[in-house]
Amino acid sequence: MRWLPLLALALVVPLAACSTTRPAAYLVETKGPYQLDTGDALRVSVYGDTELTNTYRVDDAGAIAFPLVGPVQVRGTTTNVAAGRVAAALSNGYMRNPNVAVEVAEYRPFFIQGEIKNAGQFQYVYGMTVRAAISTSGGFSETADRNRAVVYRRQGDQMVKGTVDLDFPIYPGDTVVILERWF
Repeated sequence: MRWLPLLALALVVPLAACSTTRPAAYLVETKGPYQLDTGDALRVSVYGDTELTNTYRVDDAGAIAFPLVGPVQVRGTTTNVAAGRVAAALSNGYMRNPNVAVEVAEYRPFFIQGEIKNAGQFQYVYGMTVRAAISTSGGFSETADRNRAVVYRRQGDQMVKGTVDLDFPIYPGDTVVILERWF
């Protein structure tokens, strides 16, 4: 009976190595404030001037066409920086001490494809996860991998790819790919 504990230990050690969980591979950036880009609609409020207060869409060049001052570059900036740029443009000969606020009225869409019921472009909602994106697109197909997805996200001049779980946060402009499961 002395060999029984040794036999049990010899069998348990290899099995313990099999039970380790693999870490999620989050290769995409998940931190930092929201960066404006083409397709975002911005609500610009100029206090004291209802004519200039309106919703403006960021164009392909990364700018909003603002009355009186022309295009104001906002791509890659936050709403606070965009408000500062609009205020600076207005104070350059048009208004004294303009008070400007910028907020995102409508986020640019996200894209989802692969093993889901309805692939395509969908409206982003703040705080969205891969799981919510799947629900928005009609759910999984019969052959979908229901545990992970691939997210493609632009970071600077590069497109970065990461394999993520279903609770990973997505951003506007992301492309989510649901893979096929292999039996």
